[in-house]
Amino acid sequence: MGKVVFLPSAAEAIPIQYKWTVLTVTTVGVLMAGIDSRIVIVGLPQVVRSLQADPEQGIWITQAYVLGSTVALLLIGRVSDIVGRVRLYTSGFAVFTVGSLLTSLAVNPPEVIAFRTIQGLGSAILFTNSAAMIVDATPPQELGLSLGINQVAFRMGSMAGLTVSGIILSFLDWRALFYVNVPIGIFGTAWAHFRLREIGKLERGAPIDWGGFAAFTVFITSLLLGLTLAAYGVAETRVAVTLLLLSFTSLAVFVALERRHPHPLLDLKLLRIREFTGGVLAQLLNAIAFGAVLLLLSLYFQLVLDQSPLMTGLLILPLDIATLAAGPLSGRLSDKYGHVPFTTTGLAVISLSLFLFSTTDATTPYASLVAFMMLFGAGLGFFASPNISSIMGSVPAERRGIASGFRATFFNVGYTISLNLAILITTFTVPYTLVTQIIRSVDPATIPVADRILFAQGIKTTYLWLAGINTLAILPSLLRGGRSNRRAPVPSAAVEP
Repeated sequence: MGKVVFLPSAAEAIPIQYKWTVLTVTTVGVLMAGIDSRIVIVGLPQVVRSLQADPEQGIWITQAYVLGSTVALLLIGRVSDIVGRVRLYTSGFAVFTVGSLLTSLAVNPPEVIAFRTIQGLGSAILFTNSAAMIVDATPPQELGLSLGINQVAFRMGSMAGLTVSGIILSFLDWRALFYVNVPIGIFGTAWAHFRLREIGKLERGAPIDWGGFAAFTVFITSLLLGLTLAAYGVAETRVAVTLLLLSFTSLAVFVALERRHPHPLLDLKLLRIREFTGGVLAQLLNAIAFGAVLLLLSLYFQLVLDQSPLMTGLLILPLDIATLAAGPLSGRLSDKYGHVPFTTTGLAVISLSLFLFSTTDATTPYASLVAFMMLFGAGLGFFASPNISSIMGSVPAERRGIASGFRATFFNVGYTISLNLAILITTFTVPYTLVTQIIRSVDPATIPVADRILFAQGIKTTYLWLAGINTLAILPSLLRGGRSNRRAPVPSAAVEP
């Protein structure tokens, strides 16, 4: 049991063109996953109004996707190391497509929440396996560029979700946000099935740590529930605190189980790799700072400047363009000069842009906002590409699936914390009742001008906090070390025969 199967490497057994096949297939998948992580934010008032959902159900229509895409990440990573990444990735396309179709056909809030969870599960399969498959198929000296393109596609998707939803909602109803995925998903499923092949090193026959999965599921679910209920005030404080305590207790149980299990869901030995741990911690802190920025910009344009959803999406485009330009460039340069200079510079630029955002108000010229958004987008591109390359290039080949799942889990948790933390920080300046009224507002035009100005001040305070959190990410980024990209990854630990 636990036998490691060494399949031929990409360089030895596959034409070099195959790396581009893997890159294009996986990039389409993560782009779809990224878009749907944000696409419902602008359209939420329409969904709530159409289905006559209450505020709590409205929150879960957005958060169900995050929960579904986070809970199973480690299990997906572990299963992909055992049964193969290609088979699992293809099923992820299918699950995502079915979830999108069911969501577009839902007739009440519970159905939308349930089907959005299925959609999130499909996105988790796509997101987790894409990075591992690219590492399997790409020569080490080109890894930064390939992973850069792939990861920028996800971040671009998550940012473009606001723009895409604004355009769709200008012509169609909210159901179109989901059924547009169906033809793309069908094509992606067929494309992945016929074009991809299994070339990774697998640990066939190894058992799955179901006890660890149960403990981790309780940890993640209670953590996300507790944070969301605390931020939106839809439950008593006692309930939120109880959920957070349950989360920390489950985490302790999970760590204890993983240390004893011969085939753990999460190989804690990976945390001994300084480059891996430093990259994951830097990504977590950056995700906490990054996740809420697009929501804050959307609220600023719509509530402070009184722009339409469509115009809001168009006004944010400079950020998307800067990220798209900087990501592949940073990935290619990091292949040649190393990861640390680019991850650290990217984080510094992000912190600077967040500080500049904290100086804006209703009178700030749009030209200044464009400059700040382009700085932020360029910083994201420069950080994300070499950071993912550093993380995935530092682990043994037969641990790439679980390493990718662990990395994706930290990203999703940071992303969720960011959304909830932004609302809590805003309440330091704005009365809590006003924040909830604005977040739940169906018609922003009814919000008084004085309340809009006060809300803008709360957004400025939030940007300052996010700048500080992102600056903290520079330390683990620097301390990860400077492994040469031209060397092979760290030799794998022995696996029991």
